[in-house]
Amino acid sequence: MPGTWSWLQRGCSDGLSRSFFLTLKALGLSKIATYVVLSLASALAGGMAALFAVPLIQPGDVAWLGRHGTAGAASLEMCVLLFLCASVAFALARWQAARLAAWLASRYGMQLRARVHESLVDARLSTLADATSAELANVLTHNVEIVTQGFSALLQLLVAGMTTVVSLALALWISPPLVMAVPVIVVCSLISARFRSREHAAVSRQYITDMTRLFWMSEDFPRRWRHIKSFGQEDAEKRSHADSSARLGHGYRRQLELIASGRLVLELLAAIGIAAIFLVAHHWKGVDQASLIAVCLLLGRLLPYMVSTRQSFHQLASAVPAFELWYRYADAAPQASPRAAFHRPANGMPPVWIEELTLSEPVRLRITDLWLHPGELLLVSGDSGIGKTSLADVLAGMIRPSTFTAWLEGRRLDFDAYAAWVRHGAYLSQNVRPWQQTVRACLRWAAEGVSDETMQEALADVGLDKRLGAAKCGLEATLDGSSGRLSGGELQRLLLAQVLLRQPMLAILDEATSALDAGAESRVLARLKQKLPGSILIVISHRSSVADLADQNLVIGGDMVATVRRQGALDLVRRDAARMTESGHSRTTSG
Repeated sequence: MPGTWSWLQRGCSDGLSRSFFLTLKALGLSKIATYVVLSLASALAGGMAALFAVPLIQPGDVAWLGRHGTAGAASLEMCVLLFLCASVAFALARWQAARLAAWLASRYGMQLRARVHESLVDARLSTLADATSAELANVLTHNVEIVTQGFSALLQLLVAGMTTVVSLALALWISPPLVMAVPVIVVCSLISARFRSREHAAVSRQYITDMTRLFWMSEDFPRRWRHIKSFGQEDAEKRSHADSSARLGHGYRRQLELIASGRLVLELLAAIGIAAIFLVAHHWKGVDQASLIAVCLLLGRLLPYMVSTRQSFHQLASAVPAFELWYRYADAAPQASPRAAFHRPANGMPPVWIEELTLSEPVRLRITDLWLHPGELLLVSGDSGIGKTSLADVLAGMIRPSTFTAWLEGRRLDFDAYAAWVRHGAYLSQNVRPWQQTVRACLRWAAEGVSDETMQEALADVGLDKRLGAAKCGLEATLDGSSGRLSGGELQRLLLAQVLLRQPMLAILDEATSALDAGAESRVLARLKQKLPGSILIVISHRSSVADLADQNLVIGGDMVATVRRQGALDLVRRDAARMTESGHSRTTSG
C-alpha cells in the first residue's frame, strides 16, 4: 500500500517508526522470532503437503520426485503417509502460530493501553490543555483497538509473505521453466496493492475523525440531556447525532466496499495468472503434466492469502492514523520527577510564605505576600476566567510559574522544593466524578487499608452516613447503578470524604461544593477545617458565605494582581464577596 510505505518513510524522520519498533521490542524478540519460525515451518510443511499430493492425483512415476532424489516408484501407501505427515505438521505449526499470534496481539494491545495511560498520568498539565475528553477516551479505547488490528494484520502479512516465498521457491525447484510466471504474479500483486489505496487511507482517517466526534457528542450525556431539554433543542440534537452516525456508517460501509472490490480484483488477477501459467506450460517444451499439477497446487495455496493480504493491507492503512494519534499522547512530555515528599514533623507543620509568584500562561497573574498556614482556610475568589484555577494548579505544584519565591522557616524554597512540600495533597475539581464501582472502593482508593469504622466516620463527617444507611447497601452501594445512585451533591460529599481519609498537606477545593446549598456547604467546610488541623485548605468559590469560614481571602482583581486579606478585616471580606456575587448575578441577568 503506497500510503503505508509513505508513512514508514515519513516516520523515520519524526520518530514514529522508531516508536513502532520499540513497541515490538517490548513484546519480546524471542516471542516474535518464535512466531517467524513457526510461520516458516507451516509454509514449508504446507508446500510439501501439496507436493506429496501430486502422486495421489496422478499415480505413477513423477519425474521431478525421482530427479531430486525421491524414489519415483514409491508405493501409494508411502505417498499417503508422507502426505499425512506433511499435512499434520502444517496444521500443528499453523495452530501454534495462530495461538502465539493471539498472545502477541493481546499483549500488544495491553502494552499500548498501559503506555498511553501512564504517559497521560505522568504528563504535564499544560500538555493536555488543548485535548478534549472525548479524544482522550478514544485514545484509551477504540483507537488502541484499531492499532491492535493493524498489528494482527502485520502478523498475517508475515505469514502470507513467507508462504509466497516458499511456494514460489518450490515451484521453481520443480519446474525452472515456469519462472516465466513470476513476472505475471508480481504485476498482479502490484496492481492489487495500488487499487484504490489512497481512497482507503483517506476513508480510514475520516473514520477516526468521525468516531472521535461521536465520542465527544456522547460523553456525559445525562448532563447534556438536561441542557438539551431546557433549550428545546431535541430535534437539533437528534439531527446532529444522526448526521455523525451517518458519516460513521458511510465510512464503515465504504471500507468494506473497498475490501470487497480489492478481493474481486485479486480473484480476477489470480485467474488471469493461473491461465497464463497453463499457456506457458502448454507452449514450453519439457514441462510435464505432474510438474504442472504441482505448480498449480502450490500457487493455488496463495489464493486465500492474496485475498486476506488485501484486507490486511487495508487494516494496516487504517492503523496508521490511529498509531499517529496514539503516539502523540504516548510520547507526551512527562512532568519533571518530583522530589521525595516532605515528611510532616511531629510537632506540626510550619507555615510557608510565598513572597512572590507570577504566571504568564495560560493567564498573566501576580501574587505577593501569601501565607499558607496549616489548619487555616484560604478563600480564592474573582471573576470567572480570571485565573483562579491556574493559580490553584500552581499552588498544587502541577504547573511551574514564571517566577517563584517562597520561604519555609527562614529557608528559601525553589518551586521544586515547594512541589515536594505539597506533594501529599488532594485536589477536587467541580466536574470530577468518582469512577470506582462502590463507595468502599472509592474511599479505599484515597486511603488504602483504611478500616470500615474510619470510612463510616468520614462519611458521617460529610453528611452521607444517613443516606447510605437508608439505601441498606452501606459501603457496598454502587456508584453506577440504581441501587445506590447518588446525586451531584452527594457525589461531592463522597469526594470530600476522600479528602478526610487522605489527610493531605494541601487540599484544594475548586468549586468542589458547588452542588451543595450554602448552609450545607458551610457545615461541610467547617467540619473539614476541624478534622484537618494539619492541612492547608484552599477553597475556590463565588459564595459570600464561605468568607465567614476563611482565615484569608485572596481576591484576583481585573488588573490580574491578587490582594490578600486576613480575617481581621472580616467585614471588608464579607462586603467584597457579597459585591462580587451581586455583580455576577447582574451580568448573568443582563446576558
